[in-house]
Amino acid sequence: MSANESPNQPSLPWRVASASIMGIFGGAARFALYSALNTETHGLDEFKELVEERHDIEGRQRGLITVSNHISIIDDPLIWGTLPYSYHFNPSNSRWTLGSYDLCFANKFLSTFFTCGQLLPTHRHKFSEYGGPFQPTMTEAIRLLSRFPFTSHYSSRIESSTVSSKANPSILSPDITDPFSEPHLTYSTNGFDTFPAPSSYPSRRYAWLHIFPEGFVHQHPHRTMRYFKWGVARLILEPEVCPDIIPIWIEGNEQIMHEARSFPRWIPRLGKKVGIWFGNNVGGDHGVFTEMRRRWQELVEEDRVKRKGVGNDLGVLSEDLKYGKEAVSLRMECAKRMREEVLRVRRLRGLPDEDPKQGLVETWREEGERREGKMRDGSWVKDV
Repeated sequence: MSANESPNQPSLPWRVASASIMGIFGGAARFALYSALNTETHGLDEFKELVEERHDIEGRQRGLITVSNHISIIDDPLIWGTLPYSYHFNPSNSRWTLGSYDLCFANKFLSTFFTCGQLLPTHRHKFSEYGGPFQPTMTEAIRLLSRFPFTSHYSSRIESSTVSSKANPSILSPDITDPFSEPHLTYSTNGFDTFPAPSSYPSRRYAWLHIFPEGFVHQHPHRTMRYFKWGVARLILEPEVCPDIIPIWIEGNEQIMHEARSFPRWIPRLGKKVGIWFGNNVGGDHGVFTEMRRRWQELVEEDRVKRKGVGNDLGVLSEDLKYGKEAVSLRMECAKRMREEVLRVRRLRGLPDEDPKQGLVETWREEGERREGKMRDGSWVKDV
């Protein structure tokens, strides 16, 4: 897709809808944090300065990733209530995040609402054969963290020539498009559905993406984390330049909407103490992931040479780059290091070091097939 085929930004009606949803819920989150809850923050001024610098879209040099623990279904958008009201009405400088396909994109109404709220439809492996770290939404996320234009569309398991850019008109279908934009500004998560592709617009270049790499709401009495899934490694290693990366530690949200709460479950418990710690920037050209990104680029070049000069489009991987021993090992190392950076913020908050076993996949396999509710270690888990 060339630059002259895409407008600079989505249509005016779409931008108004997105700004309204982001602004209303961002404003509500701010009101809750500073009026109905006892909130303390650390490192917020530095984070606001970083977000402020990104208002100049043309001046952006890289994307932004924020990474945090996940302790409540209200973590997002509540934690972004720390930002001033004015920040929330600018979709070009607001966060994107990943949302569960089966929960947030079950029909056309939910798809429209959550897409305007800047969620990307993400398949969960347990509920969909299209899930996993190599699904097309991960490609879209990587491109959002990079700079338009890109060379091609992409889809899942089905050749792109068979993927329709027309949305299914049924209200039961999750398919949506911006009705005032060209139909080619879309992508498919499974080869059949249709969603707007925000990375197609130059105004979304080097965007901000927030991710909860645990993949679960995890409420542990000792405030520990689960292991981090590999998707976060792709977001760090594959964008064209290393994003700014801010680790965040959250506390208190689990008391507002605890998984063990009694009736009425849907009412938040107000007056609770909330803490949000913003860590230092560990990304950029000279951050802690510089060496890992160099090794990743070497793997990409080796793959290109092996394939006789045929490279991959940004965010699209060959089988060797998906499942090769070195590629898998590097993603594991990167995800582990990202978890350590969040733990570093946790340590600055004053909590003791956790048991190293908490960060191992093997530890959580001992829980068996159960994915929600109270676990044997006393934690409460919600699969979101």
